[in-house]
Amino acid sequence: MSAVFEVNNLKKTFGGLTVTDNVSLSMMPGDRVALIGPNGAGKTTFVNLVTGNLQPNSGDVRLNGETVTKIGPTGRVRRGLVRSFQVTRLFQDMTPAEHVALAVLQRDGHATRLFGNFLTMPDVMAEVSALLGKLGLADLAHRRVSEIAYGQQRLLELAMALALKPKVLLLDEPAAGVPQSDTGRIEHALADLPADLAVLMIEHDMDLVFRFAKRVIVLAAGAVIFDGLPVDVTKDARVREAYLGSYADASHIA
Repeated sequence: MSAVFEVNNLKKTFGGLTVTDNVSLSMMPGDRVALIGPNGAGKTTFVNLVTGNLQPNSGDVRLNGETVTKIGPTGRVRRGLVRSFQVTRLFQDMTPAEHVALAVLQRDGHATRLFGNFLTMPDVMAEVSALLGKLGLADLAHRRVSEIAYGQQRLLELAMALALKPKVLLLDEPAAGVPQSDTGRIEHALADLPADLAVLMIEHDMDLVFRFAKRVIVLAAGAVIFDGLPVDVTKDARVREAYLGSYADASHIA
């Protein structure tokens, strides 16, 4: 089986400051990887580089064997690289059904057909209903986003990402800002993602990391200092010093 996502010696500098320092990683279909690290480690810059929002000084990004380093964000989405954001980017006056329909139509190159039309498109509505139902949002399909809870908005963003039919999904703190009482719904949705989808999740909640990830990558000062099994990350001296600290000594992780 070939890697679906590869990053090779990616480097980015701003002035004299190196914020991404020869980062390399690869993911296979079905991988569940957590990207962690202290604030300022370069996680957001890394995601912006691999999604095409920033251009690296050197190195390359490959999707399904194709080099996409010079291709913009839209082209990478069309090739199967989709991301979510740490803060929701939803239209408060639109409904969940409209958001997911827009994602479906954008994927198929028909976004201009959305308003006033998508309800009469059986194929689009079937996909919208299936995705919203899968994420427990069916009853809210035609409510304004401003009227639904923040945790449900995060689930809606996941529905939109899945509507784009990604091969690689980058999740930027999917439970950020969600009340503790609702995080279980987010975790259930993550556990129910397609088995062949490669998922890279940026997350600070270490309990969520250990429940989700089969592999952990740690960034510090823009460089990868660990890439391995969750059971081993807490034992790594560099990781303990740079990031985990006392968390690594917690009895439930030992």
